[in-house]
Amino acid sequence: MLAHFPLLLGLCLGSACLLANATTCPDWPAERATAEIEALQQQIQRWDERYHRQGQSPVADELYDQSRARLSTWRSCFNAHAKADNPLLTARGTLAHPTPHTGLDKLSDGQAVNDWLASRQQVWVQPKVDGVAVTLVYQQGRLAQAISRGDGILGQDWTAQARKLSAVPQQLPQAIDLLVQGELYWRLTDHVQATAGSRSARSNVAGLMARKTLQPEEAEGIGLFVWDWPRGPVELPARAAALAALGFGDTQPFSQPVETFADAEHWREHWYRTPLPFATDGIVLRQQQRPPAARWQARSPYWAIAWKYPFAQALAEVRKVHFKIGRTGRITPVLELAPFTLDDRQIRRVSVSSLERWQRLDIRPGDHVAISLAGLTIPRLDSVVLRSTERAQVLVPRAEDFHPLSCWQPTPGCESQFLARLTWLSGKQGLALAQVGPGTWEKLVKAGRIKGLLDWLTLDAQELATIDGFGERNSARLMESLQRARQQPFARWLKALGVPPTGAARLVGPWPLLAQRNTAQWLAEGAIGPGRAAQLSAFFRDPHVLALSEQLRAAGIDGFQ
Repeated sequence: MLAHFPLLLGLCLGSACLLANATTCPDWPAERATAEIEALQQQIQRWDERYHRQGQSPVADELYDQSRARLSTWRSCFNAHAKADNPLLTARGTLAHPTPHTGLDKLSDGQAVNDWLASRQQVWVQPKVDGVAVTLVYQQGRLAQAISRGDGILGQDWTAQARKLSAVPQQLPQAIDLLVQGELYWRLTDHVQATAGSRSARSNVAGLMARKTLQPEEAEGIGLFVWDWPRGPVELPARAAALAALGFGDTQPFSQPVETFADAEHWREHWYRTPLPFATDGIVLRQQQRPPAARWQARSPYWAIAWKYPFAQALAEVRKVHFKIGRTGRITPVLELAPFTLDDRQIRRVSVSSLERWQRLDIRPGDHVAISLAGLTIPRLDSVVLRSTERAQVLVPRAEDFHPLSCWQPTPGCESQFLARLTWLSGKQGLALAQVGPGTWEKLVKAGRIKGLLDWLTLDAQELATIDGFGERNSARLMESLQRARQQPFARWLKALGVPPTGAARLVGPWPLLAQRNTAQWLAEGAIGPGRAAQLSAFFRDPHVLALSEQLRAAGIDGFQ
């Protein structure tokens, strides 16, 4: 419920969950350590500036939290003294809060929550609404001031904008003096946090409140959740009921009693997966007993704590950049990452999708990237978050060297594409060879037994048994599978060799008949277009492919005689 990037004022609590995914101390010389720490510090300061001055969220809160935790780790690793580092420095305004805004520490996991609850009584839970915090001051029932959170002591004057918000009562039903603290949020319809995420809800509100003018339709999109009444009734149910009577209706239905850890866990899970009118990023546990408002300070209190939802994105360090070359010559960069856990899945690598995307992002070892899970299972590269101060050299394959007719042997630089050809050949789209996968081919290639796509046709069980990783029993199974390949029909062999797809057009052999066709003859097939016709002509005329067809003819494979 903070109108800024989350404060890490209590690192013993707030960063514990973050450091679980942090790397161990980097192996840097002192000079580089100083440069990396300074670069990260400056990056965080730029984020703070953009958020507090421009109302923009350049990075997700959880990535910001993890970046601050990473900075703390690096400082500890290299005994670097922390510079003056107040994330709210640029948020400081000119209006004093009559009662300071307290921050919130974050508990790392369920055990920490259980421990916190064990020493407290009369605890209540509320959703941690993902918006921007505000103080509303009423005098004799009329709205007198709206103050942004700022640094918790001094905030910006938001009174003019607040007067346009229908969610903010302009006149209370009672002519009383009142001060409440709450969250301005972006209204959402049936929003399920677990599946929809925050949808930039907080930055939408921050950006609008930073404007000098606010259009009616924009103002209507902003709601209000009051989470505290510093000088209100002592008991929270009484506070919530009184707030509802005064026109602040969101507080009461979203304040629930908590007696056990199971209660807290229930509401956290419930609000994470239940449709709500706002985005949330966790829950807040509040002890009913608290000190008088006059003693509140702009720091994390002992009577309230946050338990955030699982990370949707993780900050991951890039260790190496590999380039996987597929059967058709497509180059896919793969990042090897420092191992980390996201949603109970350990992740070590992620695809960059294409060489063009990698070149555009210019990802090098030492960079830090944002990783999420696509479909809740597949690691996905979202963005580059932090760049290393040293740009490591990366040996990049030339795109022009790889294409559908390159790498028919495992020559230097061709290992990846050649292995992809073998994997395709034995896969379900090719010969469907049981017991034969990438691992099998890797062992055979490494042992020097396969130097061409079809060399396995001449292997025997005795020869296989002498190769590391193949025992007598495994060798017999493999030979049986390889022998069955000889009985596969001509059409399957064509696919196994990697013939370009022909759509609805069927390729009817024998091989010599197909090999003598030119581009015009392929184009005469109704379902084959100019591009595909040229590819087919090139495939059947390629010297390497012709050599393979001779091997298959000599082996007596149907359709190649």
